[in-house]
Amino acid sequence: MTANSSTAPQRAAIIINPAKPVDIDVRGLVAKHCVENGWGEPLWFETTKEDPGVGQAKDALAQGADIVIAAGGDGTVRCVAEVLSGGETPMGLLPLGTGNLLARNLGMDVTDYDGAMAGALTGTERKIDVVRARRSDPDQEQLFLVMAGVGYDATIMADTDEKLKHKVGWLAYVDAGIRNLPGKPVKATIVIDGKVAVHRGVRSVMVGNCGKVQGGLEIFPEAKMDDGLLDVAVLAPHHGKLGWLSVIVGMIGKGRGKDTAVEYFQGKTVEITLEHKDDYQLDGDHEGQGKHVLMTMDPGALTLRM
Repeated sequence: MTANSSTAPQRAAIIINPAKPVDIDVRGLVAKHCVENGWGEPLWFETTKEDPGVGQAKDALAQGADIVIAAGGDGTVRCVAEVLSGGETPMGLLPLGTGNLLARNLGMDVTDYDGAMAGALTGTERKIDVVRARRSDPDQEQLFLVMAGVGYDATIMADTDEKLKHKVGWLAYVDAGIRNLPGKPVKATIVIDGKVAVHRGVRSVMVGNCGKVQGGLEIFPEAKMDDGLLDVAVLAPHHGKLGWLSVIVGMIGKGRGKDTAVEYFQGKTVEITLEHKDDYQLDGDHEGQGKHVLMTMDPGALTLRM
């Protein structure tokens, strides 16, 4: 139940990242759909560098919002979901970011802003899984919806040129990926559902709730965001200049061969321990470095309306 009475019009809360450059009148778009569907005046909250969405989502619930719409990229979506997970208030998506990975994995047309708003106010509700990631260095629990990773993929996020990102979008990640291809593996121990699955040198460990990343590349071919399972991809390219070709071949073959350049696993909990600290990312946001994280599936914890 929300704070609104049964006779008052429903109200949507919009949590928007003002740093995202958009070529539409977001306030006008939201107002139009609220009027057309008999909703009250929307509540507006802007994120900041200090608070990228968590505090605003809490304020939205405190003011009785009937739906909280994340208007931004995957970072804004993740912060709003952190507050709404486990509750009854649904989340809507107005994809304004570079990747918009959750929206894309849900099959949304990320250029159809009218469709996104209509879906948020009058669409169908569905429940999806969320993943809780607890680090021990520092001791911190965060939530993610799409993918987290340590190693090479997180280094890409850390080294992506923001100015280039604004100009060419997700292709900026390709630039960072090429520049960071050279590098040394880190010895990792990966425990899945209490059993050691990997204990060797790797370049990247990625844990996914969805299958696709930037450019439509499918990292986790078996991933479903409502199956209650985490999907794990371990990348360990062979030595030499052609080492990454073994990773590409392994990903095309979806890890079915005997080559250990790419290995896939599934489970409900994943614990990653590195020999030394390496880059760490959640849903495309670089979160510093760490050497230990425990990721736990929280099935059906978030309600989406779209």
